[in-house]
Amino acid sequence: MRIILLVILFAFTLVGHTNEDQLREKIKKNYPDLIIKSIYKTEFNDLYEVFTQDQIIYTDVNFSFLIVEGRVVDPKSKIDLTGKRLEELTRVNFSALPFEKAIKSVKGTGERKIAIFSDVDCPFCKKLEKETLSKLDDVTIYTFLFPLEMHPEAEKRSKRIWCASDKEKAWNDYMLNNKMVKNNGDCKTPIEDILLLGRNLSITSTPTIILSSGKKIPGAIPLKDMREYLAAP
Repeated sequence: MRIILLVILFAFTLVGHTNEDQLREKIKKNYPDLIIKSIYKTEFNDLYEVFTQDQIIYTDVNFSFLIVEGRVVDPKSKIDLTGKRLEELTRVNFSALPFEKAIKSVKGTGERKIAIFSDVDCPFCKKLEKETLSKLDDVTIYTFLFPLEMHPEAEKRSKRIWCASDKEKAWNDYMLNNKMVKNNGDCKTPIEDILLLGRNLSITSTPTIILSSGKKIPGAIPLKDMREYLAAP
C-alpha cells in the first residue's frame, strides 16, 4: 500500500513539473528574449505565476492569455498577494553583498545597516541623501556606485569619487554640495562589478535601498518612512 502511494505521489510530481516545463516552452516560443526565473502554480484554479526579472505575470497552463500588470488581491483580508509574493521573490541576501566594494558611512553606533545603489547624477539620489540619509542616526550605510547610462558623466564622476583618499567625504561633498573631488579617476574601481551585481539583483533604477532584511525599496523615500523601516523587526 505504501509503495502504491509513493508511486501516485511521484506521478503527480511529474505531472506538475511537466505542466511547468511545457508552459515555459510555450512562453519562450512567443517571447524568446524573456528571462523566466520561476513558474509556480497558484492556489487559484489554473492560474500560473511567471516570475520574470522584476515582474510577476499570470497565465494558464495552455498559455491562452496573459495578465501583465494585474494584481491578485485577497478579497477578505484585502492583502495584495502579488505584491507580497513579489517581495518574497526579489528579497536580497543582505549578508552576501560585497560591502568591500561600497562606500561605508557610519552614523552614531552604526548598529542598523542598509545598502543603497545610487547614481551620482540622479536627482532623486541627491534628494534621498539631503532629506533622509543625512538625518539618520545609529546606522551604517553602504553605498554602491551604480551609474546609469542616461547620465553620460556619471561613470566618470563615480570613478573620481571612488579614487579619492576619503571616499565618504568625496561622496558627501558631491551629493550634498555639488563639489567634485579633484583627481583623474584612474585607479582600479569596482564599478563594473557593481553594475553586473545590480543587473543580477534586477535593480533598474536609482536610488534602490536594501534593508538588512533583504527587502528592496525603490525611490527617495521620506525620512519618516525610512525611520519606520529601520525600526521594524
